[in-house]
Amino acid sequence: MRVDAHCHVYPDKIASRAVAGIGSFYDMPLVHAGTLSDLVSVQERAGVTHGVIFSVATTPHQVGSINRFIAESVAASGGRFVGLGTVHPDSPTLRADIDEIVALGLRGVKLHPDFQRFKIDDYRCLKIYELCEGRLPVLLHCGDHRYDFSNPNRLAPILSIYTELTVIGAHFGGWSVWEDAVKALSPYPNFYVDTSSSLYALSDDEARRMIRTFGAQRVLFATDYPMWNVENEIARLDALGLTEDERKLIDYQNACRLFGFSEE
Repeated sequence: MRVDAHCHVYPDKIASRAVAGIGSFYDMPLVHAGTLSDLVSVQERAGVTHGVIFSVATTPHQVGSINRFIAESVAASGGRFVGLGTVHPDSPTLRADIDEIVALGLRGVKLHPDFQRFKIDDYRCLKIYELCEGRLPVLLHCGDHRYDFSNPNRLAPILSIYTELTVIGAHFGGWSVWEDAVKALSPYPNFYVDTSSSLYALSDDEARRMIRTFGAQRVLFATDYPMWNVENEIARLDALGLTEDERKLIDYQNACRLFGFSEE
């Protein structure tokens, strides 16, 4: 069993535009199409059995339609996927939005401060954390040296205040500011990380040290589909020489515990 814990997906009619937008934002060419059918095909070739899928609302009025699309995609997947909902801090109906996420059977909330243009510790977001604490895990895009929306200095106070809030920090907790993330965020037991969009930039020694500093029990395998070649991401993780127990935790056991997959 292998779970990819970080997959962006879009309806077929807008996927190419969405993928182009991500590529432009990061000035990187994206490898895959961003559609559900493409994700399934890519995962089957790479030996990935399950995935966590989501999309992000850049305006409040997108929230409902995105969450219903993700829920419908999960329902049609035959157990391959679980989904995360999206919310927007400017929504006037945050409580109802999160109640709908739960009612739809989605297993958490995905936030992207850099795309959604809010700071992690913005007062508008505190209600989101309050509503999710003890109820839904939150997967956060973390880190970008170009901006100050999602860097570790803004996340650490949230982790210390909302101690029952489970947060998964994408990109080892700090894309492009990885060392800052390890120093600032590894002490918090309610904080997990995923491996997405990071292994390409880290040496094997750096990645192995980060995994063992956080602890393998707090690390999830993830690719940031459609960003990277999924088979290459698996090969990069293979190259780290982790123990069998560490790999089980990273490949699927942590994702099963956090998101409710059944271990196979």
